Amino acid sequence: MWMDGSVRSGAGKFKQLRHFTAVTTLVLGLAGCAAAPLRSAPKTVSTPQPLAHLTVVTPDADHDVLAQLLAGEMALTRTDLKAASGHYDKAMALSNDPQVAERAAGLAIAVHDDAAARRALDRWQALGARPAAMAQARAQLALDRGDTTEARRQLELLIGSGDKDAWRQFGRVLVGARDQAQAARLLEALATPQRLPGDAQAWLAMSELGDRLGRHTYAVQIADAAMQRFKSAETYAWAAQMKFKDGDHDGARALLQKALAKEPQNIQLRLAYAGMLGQAGDYAGASRLLAHGPQNADVFAMRAGLAAHEQDGKALAALYQELQKAPPEVRESSAYLLGQLAEMQHREAEALAWYDQVSDTDEHAFDADLRSAMILHTQGKRAEAHELLGQLQLAYLDQPAQLRQAWQADAELYLREQNYAKAEAAFSHALQVVPDDPGLLYGRGLAYAEAGQIDQAVQDFQHLLKLKPGDVDASNALGFTLADANRDLPEAERLIRAARAAKPDDPAIADSWGWLQYRLGHLDQAAQTLRGAWLARKDADVGVHLGEVLWKQGRQQDARRVFDEVRKLDPHNTSLQETLKRLHP
Repeated sequence: MWMDGSVRSGAGKFKQLRHFTAVTTLVLGLAGCAAAPLRSAPKTVSTPQPLAHLTVVTPDADHDVLAQLLAGEMALTRTDLKAASGHYDKAMALSNDPQVAERAAGLAIAVHDDAAARRALDRWQALGARPAAMAQARAQLALDRGDTTEARRQLELLIGSGDKDAWRQFGRVLVGARDQAQAARLLEALATPQRLPGDAQAWLAMSELGDRLGRHTYAVQIADAAMQRFKSAETYAWAAQMKFKDGDHDGARALLQKALAKEPQNIQLRLAYAGMLGQAGDYAGASRLLAHGPQNADVFAMRAGLAAHEQDGKALAALYQELQKAPPEVRESSAYLLGQLAEMQHREAEALAWYDQVSDTDEHAFDADLRSAMILHTQGKRAEAHELLGQLQLAYLDQPAQLRQAWQADAELYLREQNYAKAEAAFSHALQVVPDDPGLLYGRGLAYAEAGQIDQAVQDFQHLLKLKPGDVDASNALGFTLADANRDLPEAERLIRAARAAKPDDPAIADSWGWLQYRLGHLDQAAQTLRGAWLARKDADVGVHLGEVLWKQGRQQDARRVFDEVRKLDPHNTSLQETLKRLHP
């Protein structure tokens, strides 16, 4: 809709500022001339000039309109509205420009300075404010003060002014009201079908505003009335959205079909209809609808999302080929999507090339670089991956969400490399950005545990359990860490037992339980539990545990077979190497 809630800036638009710039240029030019070296010249008798003894009076800052305007604009750049309002209040009293008074009024209302707002409004009116603009401002002030009667009077003046933007301004006043219930009552009282203009956009805007203000019944009534009056695609579409929100999916689809019949090539309508079909579970229908007709970046993105949801690899592959043949502007704006589609098909080199084409201004620029780092790492280019993540950590220093992701990705790659010291350091950096984040604490705890820093690992896991009491993964991690270190085994048993009760079929928890039984000396129970976990999921660490238990049972041949399988799964597994050294001193 067209209620954008924007505020006119007016920065640098005043006559005084243009005059100030010209004067400043002249003064600087004269100053440059004054600084130039003087040539010697024959002495002459100069004739006194009429202005030689004229004294120019320079006003102090409080009485200099230009100084106040500049100070006000500087305050706005610092988002210091109160200071800006004070400077504009002084400038307004010194200036005959109605724009200055208008800006002063808006700022005073924004900072809830009733007296300054009244002064500015009176001054603005005296300087020739347009009736509609004045009514809008006085309505804003009245709503700010909680004066419903005066607000209604001014809003009636506004919508009765005949100004082409009257209903847009009406909406802005109510959107910005401090008391939303008060605004809703005024909306229902004034924005009636009898009063609304012959402009479908105004009807839809009032319906949307009613829905936003919690007056859904009013919103539906206006939407239905707009549909009956205008019978346009946009009114059918909005009424459909209202019906869908009320749970009438069949009615919503019927109205969207009418909208599409009016404008069959309208991409936004097709996207809305496809989205509605998808929400209703008809993913195939949504895909068929979007496959035909005009295509743009949004259509391709929704088609990819639908195919991914259905895990339809053939559709994703076909979409990748189709998108590569799209017009250049569509390909350029879909570079990130093309990278994702290439990744899904294990075309890592192509994915990297597409991610490299994502513009710095694209909303997916960070994600493209993050995915590139992951791909580089899987290609064995570890240094390049970490270098790219380091660049992200510098580039996004002022954006905590992205900065945390960059550090966490770095940490997880170091974990994958079994470089636990650097993994811990990266997790610690991320925790400086987002203290007490459970995922980061869990990751750092794992890094500490793998590095043999058991006290630090226990501390992180215990802290995590304080933040999330009873968390299954944290309980299992702490229990295993204690069992692996062969300390506080009763506490380890309590923790792992609780985790096992919550997730009885989880192989990782079964591995912890089996390893605990080994520490307790229950070799038969340990072997039975670990074999079950190994068969459920061929994880290298589980295999190492099972092999050691079998070895301790005297079943060295069985243990060697398990160790061989582990070696095939992970030839460089450090746990396997350490265990074999321990078993073969």
